[in-house]
Amino acid sequence: MTLDRRDFLTACTRAGIASALLPGVLYTLAAQAEQAAPASGAAAKPAELAKLTSEMIDQAAAIAGVGPFTAEQKKMMLEGLNDERTSYDPIRAMKIPNSVAPAFVFHPLPPAGAEMDMTPAIKHPDSGWTPDPKVFAPTHVEDLAFATVSELASLMQARKVTSLALTQMYIARLKRYDAKLHFVITITEDRALDQARAADAEIAAGRHRGPLHGIPWGAKDLLAVKGYPTTWGAGGFEHQSFDEDATVVQRLDAAGAVLVAKFSLGALAMGDKWFGGRTRNPWNPTQGSSGSSAGSASAVAAGCVAFAIGSETLGSISSPSTRCGDTGLRPTFGFVPRTGAMALSWTMDKLGPIARSAEDCALVLNVIHGPDGKDASVHPASFRWQPNLDIKTLRVGYLKSEFEEKPPAKTAELPKSETAEQKKKRENHESEEKASRARHDYDRRFDLAALDKLRSMGINLHPIELPNLPYGAMVPLLTAEAAAAFDDLTMTGRDRLLTEQGSEDWPNAFRVARLYPAVEYIQANRARTVAIQQVSELFNQVDIIVTTTSDMQLLATNLTGHPAIILPNGFRGSDAPAPPKIDTGDNDNIGGPGTPVSLTFLAGHYQDAKLAAFAAAYQKATDFHKQHPKLDE
Repeated sequence: MTLDRRDFLTACTRAGIASALLPGVLYTLAAQAEQAAPASGAAAKPAELAKLTSEMIDQAAAIAGVGPFTAEQKKMMLEGLNDERTSYDPIRAMKIPNSVAPAFVFHPLPPAGAEMDMTPAIKHPDSGWTPDPKVFAPTHVEDLAFATVSELASLMQARKVTSLALTQMYIARLKRYDAKLHFVITITEDRALDQARAADAEIAAGRHRGPLHGIPWGAKDLLAVKGYPTTWGAGGFEHQSFDEDATVVQRLDAAGAVLVAKFSLGALAMGDKWFGGRTRNPWNPTQGSSGSSAGSASAVAAGCVAFAIGSETLGSISSPSTRCGDTGLRPTFGFVPRTGAMALSWTMDKLGPIARSAEDCALVLNVIHGPDGKDASVHPASFRWQPNLDIKTLRVGYLKSEFEEKPPAKTAELPKSETAEQKKKRENHESEEKASRARHDYDRRFDLAALDKLRSMGINLHPIELPNLPYGAMVPLLTAEAAAAFDDLTMTGRDRLLTEQGSEDWPNAFRVARLYPAVEYIQANRARTVAIQQVSELFNQVDIIVTTTSDMQLLATNLTGHPAIILPNGFRGSDAPAPPKIDTGDNDNIGGPGTPVSLTFLAGHYQDAKLAAFAAAYQKATDFHKQHPKLDE
């Protein structure tokens, strides 16, 4: 069975119930006791919470998996617990905004001696990019809808196409296909047209700022843009706005790029469902685009922008890039400042480009990386794009177990007796397990073909494996930080405004995470340190790791902060197993004829340029990234 990022999140969130924070549990129990008492039915205020009792300690200890405590121990604990509980209220009363980070900074630095270029970040306007003098302008500007950034930049510099023409074309496509794909939250039309006209004037005057000058792009709507709403995709935030552009937006403005739209994301960065509906996969609009960088991935794949900015905490660039057939670069944690971006997890959030090619991603990352003096997690590491890097000089490994045939699932022993309802549920589960296995076996041929292709390119592949560590047990770090980032929603009941309200969705996950213990949070971070050290050790053995996009590596490398690039690796044929009749959003690899599959490359911390160069070489040897969906059929 393949492991799915949403399944990871769900399972680990639920696991948080088994190890709850004792004072937090007691606070909840006391609140319930107090709220049940008033005859008026009015909700209790924090100051009116019932006193904790010995019986509550027993209940909380059972949830937390500690104790049992003796009567004498409980007597000693009660005074301290009641006092500790009073410390919550003054902090809650501060109404701390989402933009305020905790008083600690996460840096996933590798062990001493590991390769890492930490020289001061230098912005190279062209960063190794060379215009293509052979590129030509088509008769109809819309024929450039699926052109790469590099191709568009070459045309722009040669003055064979204008930024205004491109911008108007992309805006028209956004309006035309949004009804089908639901990827736009806000079109920034006035801002875009002003930027495009300014870009054309500068280029005509001989002031070319670099390969992004005049290039239309889109932002995931968790990036603040002054003068426009920043909705985070969530009900209750539709009219939220900020007075300053996010750092990434400022840097792209400075490079001359043209912001044409703010794109959908699953509410508060989960999935592809937002307050306006569900963003769709351009290759099969009956399916969702996956998420949470839903609109960014869908719009790029649909030829409605040249590139977009997405974010990833636990698969939010990887997953929609896979589903939509894009190239997505999830940078090293601490490479791109997140100032002005919605915080979900201060120690896991990453901003990165989604584009049509690895080279395009590199050109964007060159502009947006580096410290801004505000996001303390960002290191001054350098990005040195070398498009002609000789990849045969690189040591390349592959995660051997991820490419092996999965053992058959164990057949569960039938119960001696079962009701008709239980039998139907079991049979449905077995049927879906069988279908999922068929899809996995079909997709595996693309993974194996990728290894063969790399070998044909002269790459000697070394089998390696991820360290055997409990990565799943560390995921509650994410939900605990997310619950803190959106504490006000839970405490005020505004979480009911969010579109999705199931057991796997944010409202319930936030409530569960409130019971995650402070001690266990610290212990999980200590385990994460071990993971960073051991995964980083792999990159002392190899420069690049080839792997499948899902499975354990997705979880492990998001925790350790290593960079990844996800690229299309073929398209399922007419013989592909049918996808489920309903896309629940619980599984990213539901497949179906004509839909793309992906491959992932990994590298050491701050080796993002080398990673992109390796991916670019693979794309030069294949043509998967040049394919695009036929939206009008």
